[in-house]
Amino acid sequence: MALSRLMGIDYGEKRIGIALSDPLQIIASPFTVIPNNGSEAFSKINQLVVEENVNLIILGLPLNLAGEDTDKTREVRVFCEKLKNAVKVPVKFWDERYSSAEAKTALKQMGISSRDNKQHIDKIAASIILKDYMDNSQ
Repeated sequence: MALSRLMGIDYGEKRIGIALSDPLQIIASPFTVIPNNGSEAFSKINQLVVEENVNLIILGLPLNLAGEDTDKTREVRVFCEKLKNAVKVPVKFWDERYSSAEAKTALKQMGISSRDNKQHIDKIAASIILKDYMDNSQ
């Protein structure tokens, strides 16, 4: 039986952060950032799903502090419907309320300016979403 990975996605208007688990689905690691450029982005995500043997995508859902939908939440829901049509694996939402803030804190602790490294924030946020899912869904 082949081992499969999980993929975490941090959706952004300009960039999409991608994280992957290890094949045993124990560790979540930042992987890459792709431009959010419509159909090319979906094609790239599907390519990664196939190449990295992903069996489930965890998509960060940006709720407000009260747990309610926002304009960004609705944008992510539209993205999710398009993503589901582009890939052959399930896509599951996961609360991402604090992932970008945690990513900025992690970069700051490493001495990296978040202003200069927005791409790092996106893929680290994706890994935080994925790790939170893995830690809380077992």
